[in-house]
Amino acid sequence: MSQGGRNLMILGCGAIFLAGVTTTASLMIYRSSGDIYLDRSRPGYLPDSEEATEESVGPINYTFSENGELNASELDEYLKELRLVNNRLKDFADPFSPAPLSNESLGIPSELQGTPGVEGISGNN
Repeated sequence: MSQGGRNLMILGCGAIFLAGVTTTASLMIYRSSGDIYLDRSRPGYLPDSEEATEESVGPINYTFSENGELNASELDEYLKELRLVNNRLKDFADPFSPAPLSNESLGIPSELQGTPGVEGISGNN
């Protein structure tokens, strides 16, 4: 084997070893910091028992019944619900600002909600 081939093999083995060490270190930090338990994309994620449950703000997702015919009263109810959502969206002065995606706008309760002495602090990140 020539000197160049030997150096290339050492470089390749070194790169694989370095990638393995850094990957192992990052996964150890990920697990020890507790962030692994917040990753909802992991299969088998189990939420905490004290975690907030889904609460509906109102009948936002109106659906037609699967059986039966579509009549004027069903259509009127659907249009009424659609207008409520549409009016809520039109209330935003700037649709490209962070306000439409804020916790309050999406109906997500703040972590600090109900904590005494933190009324002026917002839960947005």
